[in-house]
Amino acid sequence: MKIKILALVIILSSSFSFAQTKLADKFFENYGYVKAIELYEKAVEKGDKSEHVLTRLGDAYYNNSNSAKAAYWYNEALTEHDNIEAEYIYKYIQSLRSVGKYEEADVWFRKLSDAQQGDSRLKGYNPDEIDIFDKLTSKNNDVIVTVENLPFNTENSDFGSYLFNKTLYFASASSDDNKVYNWNKEPFLDIYQVNVTTEDNGTESYGSPSEITAKGINSDYHEASIAITNDGQTMYLTRDNTNKRNRLKYDDKGTTHLQIYKATLINDQWSEVEELPFNDNLSSTGHPTLSPDNKILYFVSDREGGFGQTDIYSVEINEDNTYGIPENLGPNINTEGREMFPFVSDDNTLYFSSDGHLNLGLLDIFKSDILKADIASDPINIGAPFNSGYDDFAYFIENETQKGYFSSNRPEGKGGDDIYSYTITECNQQITGVAKEDRTDIILAGVTVQLIDETGKIIEEVLTKEDGAYLFDVECNKTYTVLGSKPDYKEDKGVLITNSENEKVHTLDLTLRPLIKDDQIVINPIFFDFDKSNIRTDAEYELENIVDVMRKHPEMVIKIESHTDSRGRDKYNLKLSDRRAKSTRDYLLSREINPKRIESAIGFGETQLLNKCSNGVKCSEEEHQLNRRSYFYIIDKTKE
Repeated sequence: MKIKILALVIILSSSFSFAQTKLADKFFENYGYVKAIELYEKAVEKGDKSEHVLTRLGDAYYNNSNSAKAAYWYNEALTEHDNIEAEYIYKYIQSLRSVGKYEEADVWFRKLSDAQQGDSRLKGYNPDEIDIFDKLTSKNNDVIVTVENLPFNTENSDFGSYLFNKTLYFASASSDDNKVYNWNKEPFLDIYQVNVTTEDNGTESYGSPSEITAKGINSDYHEASIAITNDGQTMYLTRDNTNKRNRLKYDDKGTTHLQIYKATLINDQWSEVEELPFNDNLSSTGHPTLSPDNKILYFVSDREGGFGQTDIYSVEINEDNTYGIPENLGPNINTEGREMFPFVSDDNTLYFSSDGHLNLGLLDIFKSDILKADIASDPINIGAPFNSGYDDFAYFIENETQKGYFSSNRPEGKGGDDIYSYTITECNQQITGVAKEDRTDIILAGVTVQLIDETGKIIEEVLTKEDGAYLFDVECNKTYTVLGSKPDYKEDKGVLITNSENEKVHTLDLTLRPLIKDDQIVINPIFFDFDKSNIRTDAEYELENIVDVMRKHPEMVIKIESHTDSRGRDKYNLKLSDRRAKSTRDYLLSREINPKRIESAIGFGETQLLNKCSNGVKCSEEEHQLNRRSYFYIIDKTKE
């Protein structure tokens, strides 16, 4: 007999734990993490250490930004169970790092790396989970990039923008010269300039482009890709290798190469054009760009000893205007393919184009921190809209304004290569609203309003003041849930999807229903399965509102009344409603409500119908439902 009783206790305990877990799951799925934590922890106390409960506890704390507790429960899950999903290991690592346990985090990082080869969070790309093209063409929710095809682009090639003192320099094959380049049957490239004016609204307007007329800059052949020193006195440019008679020079194989030249500004005219000493008659050298302090010149060359077709090199510029020995930037930047068009921004970020690194097709623009002290990270593809399936190159940016230019031969352009301007602005939107009381529209102060992202994580929380208003700054192109709660009120929530419109304000008002009305605690109807009196999970979810109110008011005493509709025999309905009332009471007692605080739990069957639907009267299901109800009356002890 004792064995049977023990077995019965175990079964009942297991059943209770299972029911609590189901209820906790419902709160978790509705972002009620505090309540979910309480119920999950209660389940653990009763012996439920399943993977589901332990990882859900970790997630509940993680989503609520309690890293220490999240780390504890993820650790419990990893201790109790083998083969935990990588997602939880990753969150465990994040939680450990958050609380400063870097060494322990690194141990798990290595374990995850060994077990999860190619994980996108570890390697940046997981072919089993992420399509690289989707990744590189997806929008950055934090910024808006506005791209414009410049008005002076021609049907021929225009590329390689460089902005200096409100003058934009670029290469163009728009010359009227009859001499054409056999490669593309376009005129040879010359360097042009155009004045740039910034309007009051921040937009740029452009004058009429004109060819640089300074002697020795533009020749009968190619010139392109310039860089100008900070003092404006020296220009570096790329041009075809020519002799003193301005004729092309060829190597033994009949190939003419590119070289870098230097020009000096004298009396507002570029002159004294001279070839740089590290040029090579057997290979090409071009695409010059300068470090922010002008002490290093970076360039592109296909000279021997490189890693691929063309590599990026650096050379020191000495104080006496001599040059050091060119150095290859190494395999972190250069590949077996083409690395071209380097540009170094004011913050010492290296931008360049490559078809050897992972890309969308042909040349893509990349950035790297390799020039910054002690940083040797892999190049990053800057993605769309800068990159496309075509050649994208010659990136230029002003860090202060976050404006710049790039070139591309994408098909929507005007010619072979076109110049595009771009502006990068942070995409900011807001969600605002007012918390009100249901039906009365009374403004509610003291409402806790939580902003929850699409993963379920609470990312911000505010408390409404006298005006009932709340305001959140949010990212573009994301889904958010806004949840409002207040003691003695039923919470309200709404879902909102932001778009790509910068500075847009979304309005989402919250309407909270009072749980206490006159002498009752009012909740949604408690539903029971047909002909049964056991408390379902959805009923438990509603009854937790009663638990919250009674915890908030520890002196409160209630009585429970349960009613049925008229279908069925009168005596049976009376007994059924009484069982349901007592099941409701028992649930509240299981949530540690003192029995003395529940004066009575009585069923009244069909004796107090709210409408005409008595025995024999034909009524709809909705009309019968109105009679199936429970009341929770507040007893005023002061009147006794």
